[in-house]
Amino acid sequence: MTDDTLLDQALAALRRLDALGLNRGSTGNLSVRSPAGGFWITPTGMPPEELGAADFVKLADDGRVEQGAWAPSTEWPFHRAVYAARPDLHAVVHMHSPNATALACQRRPLPAFHYMVAVAGGDDVPCTPYHLFGTEALSQAVGAAFRERQACLMANHGLVAGGATLAQAMKVAVEIEALCGIYLQTLASGEPVLLSKAEMAAVIERFKSYGKARRA
Repeated sequence: MTDDTLLDQALAALRRLDALGLNRGSTGNLSVRSPAGGFWITPTGMPPEELGAADFVKLADDGRVEQGAWAPSTEWPFHRAVYAARPDLHAVVHMHSPNATALACQRRPLPAFHYMVAVAGGDDVPCTPYHLFGTEALSQAVGAAFRERQACLMANHGLVAGGATLAQAMKVAVEIEALCGIYLQTLASGEPVLLSKAEMAAVIERFKSYGKARRA
């Protein structure tokens, strides 16, 4: 896939998040790995309705700006950290979606209250400690969370999701946001019954082939 195609898809994804009400203005950001190395990321402070594919910024794997007229998102360090921790992931979505952000502001992880939590690759979605946005401390915390997951909450901040493709990263982000909403609803009537590690392990194993088999 060419960089031009990836950037067109990235722009469409940003506008979809805005249309779904999962991101507001320039609060979130999105990146995709370039086939030539490094990654493209949204510029800082630019809302989706003002953004064009040519406005994305190309960064090298070490964070150096390689291409683009604008400054990159201030959150670029944790995008770099995710790609360094997970060579298999090629897209990262960060958003301040209502439900995930509400849970993150409680500094609570998303536990195994529902089997679909496994969409993020494990039996929970961790919540990293609070760190100032754009800092190396936040970058390291997110990178550590992604070593065994495809999503994490950031305390008093929001949600980060990744995928082998942009479509997968979007799927994880949207699903985790929905699950955070359901979890917050269950907390209103008491603590939910959690699935065991063995039960979640069975789900994770099933997910390895779910939706990938052709009909005989």
